[in-house]
Amino acid sequence: MVGEPLSKMPRMRLDELLDELQARIDAARGTRDRVHSLLEAVVSVGRELELSQVLRRIVEAAALLVDAEYGALGVIGPDGRTLSQFLTVGLTDGEISRIGPLPAGHGLLGEVIRHPEPLRLGDLGRHVSSHGFPAHHPPMRTFLGVPIRVREEVFGNLYLTDKRGGLDFDTEDESVIATLSVAAGVAIDNARLYEGSQRQQRWLRANAEITRSLLSGSSRAEVLRLIAERARDITGSAAAEIATALPGADGLLVEVATGSGAASREGLLLPVEGTMPGAAHTAGAPVATSKSKSDERFPADSRPAGGLGPAVAVPLGTEDGGGRGVLFLTRDTGEPVFSEGELEPLLAFAAQAALALELADRRRDAEQIALLEERDRIARDLHDLAIQRLFATGMTLQSATRLVQHEDAAQRVARAVDDLDETIKIIRSTIFGLRTKDRDAGTGLRARAAQAVGEAATVLGHPPRLSMEGLLDTDVPAAVADHVVAALNELLSNAARHARATRVAVALEAAEGEVVLTVSDNGVGIPEQGRRSGLANLEERAGRVGGTFRVQSAAGGGSRLVWRAPIGSGRERAVTTPAPAP
Repeated sequence: MVGEPLSKMPRMRLDELLDELQARIDAARGTRDRVHSLLEAVVSVGRELELSQVLRRIVEAAALLVDAEYGALGVIGPDGRTLSQFLTVGLTDGEISRIGPLPAGHGLLGEVIRHPEPLRLGDLGRHVSSHGFPAHHPPMRTFLGVPIRVREEVFGNLYLTDKRGGLDFDTEDESVIATLSVAAGVAIDNARLYEGSQRQQRWLRANAEITRSLLSGSSRAEVLRLIAERARDITGSAAAEIATALPGADGLLVEVATGSGAASREGLLLPVEGTMPGAAHTAGAPVATSKSKSDERFPADSRPAGGLGPAVAVPLGTEDGGGRGVLFLTRDTGEPVFSEGELEPLLAFAAQAALALELADRRRDAEQIALLEERDRIARDLHDLAIQRLFATGMTLQSATRLVQHEDAAQRVARAVDDLDETIKIIRSTIFGLRTKDRDAGTGLRARAAQAVGEAATVLGHPPRLSMEGLLDTDVPAAVADHVVAALNELLSNAARHARATRVAVALEAAEGEVVLTVSDNGVGIPEQGRRSGLANLEERAGRVGGTFRVQSAAGGGSRLVWRAPIGSGRERAVTTPAPAP
């Protein structure tokens, strides 16, 4: 009788108890599995040392833990209001490309930035901060946003949308992601410390390499290119430039460019006013931007050809406060902005670059002084030794003429005396030319050409591209240099008045015994029946120094005008000039 009630217990009640027990077992097992997955995610995130890999692992682990279809991690920029970096999971490269620019942190994403607390929504479109989606963006409904803190500072936010199965994110999902965000903050901090130490070591190695290059006697151009390449590699930039200030020119000359668009940038004369490198040069302090493509300090004619994302311009200053130029770095679109932690070693590196410029200039001055001293020694030796001996020989021959009885022999001796006199005149003219170069050494052709190009930018409406090669200040005689500068001014004036060009390039080179000036543009060209008085003047000017002037058609339209003269023409004319009396 005791067992009677048990036998009569409804079988349905027993099934319900067994089902409830199984459900609790499954829930416990699910909780165990989820905790295990969370621990695996924490270990996976903490295993990486590269910051970019850490961020990627965090967003991947977050999406996997809560079974979200889409996930993203937004890194907050230096202003504390917008996103400087945005990593996504669940979108293909094609979908990202069709959507367009990545979010900047406005709308619903900005809500988590303004209020760094977990935010969970069943329908994100109904939130007051939601501004909708751009074209080609996949539809999203559920939303979970959690901030990531690094040492009590909000580093960024995790954004998760569309839990699979059409479910809403629950409190357990929020708790799991909040736990992951704590571990992510520690991993990010470790990665930043590791990245900073690695970067510091790379800067130190680069400084040592530049010092060795300087002490080994490398040229100024080689040292500057080494500085630009190392700065680009260490900062992960797409392009690097070094623009230097030239005396007498109102602008910055891009001496070295590496990376994207380098070929179109070298030799470009950037205006100081209205450009980012000019602003850094004038202020003597770093100037940065998050998007160089849309920055007003990037006019269309001075915008870099590649790396249109974050950019920074660092002045190359010396301890006495003199600005020598600017180191300019640009990253690709979507790359992180230059942080304060990156600027400090970059400033030290820029100081090293300024020292390199200073040493290169001092070395060039020392070489110039040595050259001038050598010229003075040669002139002194020619005067004190060669001329005196020739003069004494001429006097001896002239006195011996009276002793020569044969008329033909006497005439030959007299001609020899005349030849000696002419040789003395030539040597004296050479001495005069050497010492004239000493007096005129302060106004070089390189600076005069840069000044002429800088002044033409106002008339043309855009800065011409300028490239200069060879020993322009040393090998080109002063008389020829004057003709070169006059021809350059005439060519630039013609381009401004008649060419209607949007791009003008100037190339000046001294090599193989001649100086060559080339001015090319993409304008309308030179018509066959047009006025050619200015061209005739250029041709006549070239003829005065034994040179030539040619008009050619440029590839792709426009014109290419080449003015050239032998470098020795000025010296040869000086020889025929009567020498001063001894």
